[in-house]
This record gives sequence, C-alpha cells and structure tokens, in this order.
Amino acid sequence: MINSKVLLIIEDDPGLQKQLKWSFEQYEVVIAGNRDEAIAALRRYMPSVVTLDLGLPPDPSNASEGLATLKEILALAPATKVIVVTGNDDRANAIHAVALGAYDFYQKPVDPDVLSLIIERAFQLDALERDYQVLQQQKPLTGVIATSPQMQTVMRMIEKIAPTQATVLLIGDSGTGKELMAKALHRLSARASQPFVAVNCAAIPETLLESELFGYEKGAFTGAVAQTKGKIEYAQGGTFFLDEIGDLPFALQAKLLRFIQERVIERLGGRKEIPVDVRIICATHRQLSDLIAQGNFRGDLYYRLSEIVVDIPPLREREGDIITIANVLLQRYCRENNTKEKHFSHDAARALEAYAWPGNIREMENKIKRAVILSDSNFVTAEELEISSDNDKSMPLNLKSVREAAETIAIKRALTYADNNVSEAAKLLGVTRPTLYGLFEKYGLQTMIRNHADEHSD
Repeated sequence: MINSKVLLIIEDDPGLQKQLKWSFEQYEVVIAGNRDEAIAALRRYMPSVVTLDLGLPPDPSNASEGLATLKEILALAPATKVIVVTGNDDRANAIHAVALGAYDFYQKPVDPDVLSLIIERAFQLDALERDYQVLQQQKPLTGVIATSPQMQTVMRMIEKIAPTQATVLLIGDSGTGKELMAKALHRLSARASQPFVAVNCAAIPETLLESELFGYEKGAFTGAVAQTKGKIEYAQGGTFFLDEIGDLPFALQAKLLRFIQERVIERLGGRKEIPVDVRIICATHRQLSDLIAQGNFRGDLYYRLSEIVVDIPPLREREGDIITIANVLLQRYCRENNTKEKHFSHDAARALEAYAWPGNIREMENKIKRAVILSDSNFVTAEELEISSDNDKSMPLNLKSVREAAETIAIKRALTYADNNVSEAAKLLGVTRPTLYGLFEKYGLQTMIRNHADEHSD
C-alpha cells in the first residue's frame, strides 16, 4: 500500500540531497542516489510522491537513466506521483517524461519553496484519489457506473428489494449489465457472506444443463463415476442466478418450478429430496410473454420468477451515461495495458454520444479496449473507435442547443402524459397554454398539434 507520508528523493548530488531533506522535513524523506537504490526504496517504503533527477549515474549528463528509472517506478507503482527535476536547458526531456506518465516537472536550479508547492499539490491529489477509492469501495452498487435518471431509478429499486427474499427477474438487452445488478442484489442482502452462483442457460448444452443445475448420483449415466452436487446445491445459503432464463429448455422448466415451490431438489439418478435454501434471481433479454404465447415458456414458472421485475434500459436510452462510462473504461484500459493516459478527441466524444450501441456496454468495452491498444497519441479518435460522428442525433455541445433539445423532449413527454391535452400538458410543464403554443412554433411541433388536436374539452 502506498505510504501517504513518505517522499522519495532520487538525487545523486550529496549537497542537494541534504538541502532537500532539510527543506521537506514535514515528510518522511527517503534518499536514493541511483536507479537501484531508488527501486529498492520504492519497494520498501511505497512512497506516494517521488522527486526524480533525470541526470542519474552512470551518465549524469544524459537523461536516459532517469527516464528508465521513471518507467520502472510507474510500472511498479502506477499511482505514484513522480516529479522529474531537469537541467535548465533540458525542457524536451522533461516534457517527454510527463508524456511517459510523470506527474509534473521542475527545472534547476532548485528553489525549495517553489518545489515545495509542486510536492504539496501532488500529495493533495494523491489524498483525493485515495479518498475517492475508499468511497468507491463503500458504494453498495460497486462497478455500476450511472448518472442518468433512468439508471438512478433502477439502482434505487435494487437497493430497496435487495434486503428482501423476493425472487427477482432482470430484463434487459444483452450487454446492459444484468449480472452486475444480480451481484449487487446479493451484496446488499443478508446472504452477502454466502455463495453467489451463476448459470447461463444459453451457454450450456441442453443435454448437460439438468445435471449442471441439479447434480447427479454415481452411476446415473455413463461417465457418472462419483456423486456430484449441482450448482443449486453449491449456492446453499446464498444467491442462485439463472441468466438467460428464456433459453431454459421446456422440459426442465417443470423441474425448476417444483424446486422454486418446494425448495427441494433431486439429483439425477437419485430418489432423495434435498432441501436447499437459496434466493433466486433470473435474467433474460427475451420477451417471456411472447415465449409463453408461443408455448415455449411456462406461464406458471414466469409468475413464480417475476415477483419483482426490474427493467434495465439499453445504453442508448441512458441520458448522459454514455460519455461517463466511456471515460471510466478508457482510463481502466490505459492502466491495464500499461499505456500513457489518453483522452477522447472531440469527434470521438460526439461519435460516442451519437452511436446507437446495439451491443450496449459490452460493445463499448470492446471498441474502447481496441482503440487504447491501437492509438499512438494521447487522443482516441472516432476512427480508432470504428464509429462515425456523422449523425444528426449527436449531442449538441453548446448550452443553448442542449436546452432546446431538453425542452423539446419535455414537451413531447408532457403531451404523452396528458394524453395530447394541451391544457394539461401546459400545467405539467408549469407554463401557460399560449406559452406552450409558442414553444410548439419555436421547435417546429405544429404538425404534432394538428395531428393531435385536443380531444378533450378544456
């Protein structure tokens, strides 16, 4: 763990070593005179801030050893704030060091007061980052990145139902994070210390799924050489998550229904009823009502599974979440692939907002990871993301356009809620009827009014 009170000074000049140690006595100062000493000190003390003279032995007149030391420090402790110290005519190497990941640079001759300000700022940033990490760890819905009102509603619902024993059905497109929500339900429940066991009904062949769920006795079939527990038994006391429940074979649905009703199972080839205490959470991207109508899903099983239904919106419907999630993923993949910090170019940001994301967050993860690996600059472009920014639906970037877009959406929603009654819509919006008619004209919504004239007397 990084030590927030330790300052590592990497400097080969004995006189400057003493001066700096005396100047920063408010910290626990550790001195290193070369690369080997610096790495040894880094491993031992794990300092949060390092000052690094780029001119290190065996060739103090050259920055190569200092830059190599910087790379090794950041490889071992990426969160460390490294302040490189260079000669007054060596700005190019200082900028190169920052590009490699150094926090800041300072040019000699050393003024302890000025350098102290840079060091103090680095310590403060480090403290903020560590506080943020603690807050992230304390968040009940760890891993869920969401600022949109749609997802805030979902998360509040998850927090309410998690402490109960209700069976939950999560419905959402592929890649929207259904398993993430299932894990959140588990973590916030009284079963959090017990197992969370997941089975994807679409990923296991039908011939193997029954034994995977319920287990089998020795000799139950060819190859059953020992008694084996099923996944349901392994979830004893915890949460059992059935993903893609819409793909559960019809023949198995009756057996699952009996387990849900009786909370007992029978292994294949067995006759003994085994009680199992688990909470059941299911998920699907399919419309179960359509499957029921087609005779492919049991209605009685659906009603057992859907005590509470949570609809997870697709990414394209989550206002403001796209760029937020993209930025988090971008920084994550930069760290995982040991690349310098990157940002999205303006065209990339617009393309991210405009794209429909049919594969949702999973598709976004793939595109951003690929772009991080292939990008050679500090900015990821729309071309590297393999999405186009040429889309009339892209989010406007100036406040006037944003306000107009938001007002248009609000007017349309109010009309929907008011069943196309203009007077009621005006009340919902908090404006007069003449004002609302003026907004219809401003935003070119007259056709809507002509097509949906008040069907109610005002």
